[in-house]
This record gives sequence, structure tokens and C-alpha cells, in this order.
Amino acid sequence: MSQDQTPSDPEPSVENQSPLTGKIHRQAALTVVLLSLFAVQPVAAQSNAVCSADNLPSMIEGFFQLTTGLGIVGLAIVWQADSLIEMFTLNPEQKKGLKRHKRSAMKSAVVLVVLGPLYTVAGSMMGLPLAQCVDLVPW
Repeated sequence: MSQDQTPSDPEPSVENQSPLTGKIHRQAALTVVLLSLFAVQPVAAQSNAVCSADNLPSMIEGFFQLTTGLGIVGLAIVWQADSLIEMFTLNPEQKKGLKRHKRSAMKSAVVLVVLGPLYTVAGSMMGLPLAQCVDLVPW
């Protein structure tokens, strides 16, 4: 018994696209470029909306200080819990895993503490509007 073997239809390639598709892509790209040039101008011309708001800069600073403080407290809790568990663990693989966990918690806390001052310094050097009025140094 023989079966008819018909080759499957080949997938359409880029060469088989109609000129209309290429024209649509060019028009879409041109539209995006024109909108980004002209629609962004009014937004860029505004004064810094974050700095001119009443309590927004202080709210942002407070939120950043709160999350940084909670992150440092979380690091202390994780560090102490891992140390306590490590004292009662006999398996060397589990001890290595706990040490890795403590290192990753320390890295996360360092990132939390360094990120705010880094943004404040780098943002003011680059002229970012948020860095002009919001101080993200947690201490």
C-alpha cells in the first residue's frame, strides 16, 4: 500500500510580501517618528510637574526611605534566621545553601542602600528633572 506524499506548503518568506506591506511599515515608522518629535514638545516645555506638586517630592522621599529601612530590617531578620538555622543544620549542602542565601540578601541590601544616592548624584549630573527636587539618600 502506497500513500500519496505531498510536500507541505512552504512558509511565506519575506520576499513574498506585497509592496503594500512594506509601505504600511514605512508609514507606521514615519508616524511614530513624527509623533515623537511633535507630541513630546509640549511635555518637554512644561515646568517640572513633580517639583511643582505640593507634597509629591516629600512623599517620594518618604516612600524611598521607608522601603530602604524595611529592606535593611528584612536583611537583619533574614541574616539572623539563616544563622540560627545554620547552627542546627548538619548537612554541608544545606549550610552552603544558607550561606548563598545570606550573600544574596546582603547584595540586595547593598543595592537598596546604594541605588538612591547613585540616582541622586547621576540624575543631577544628567539634568534629570526628578533628581533636581527629590533627595533619595536614605539617611
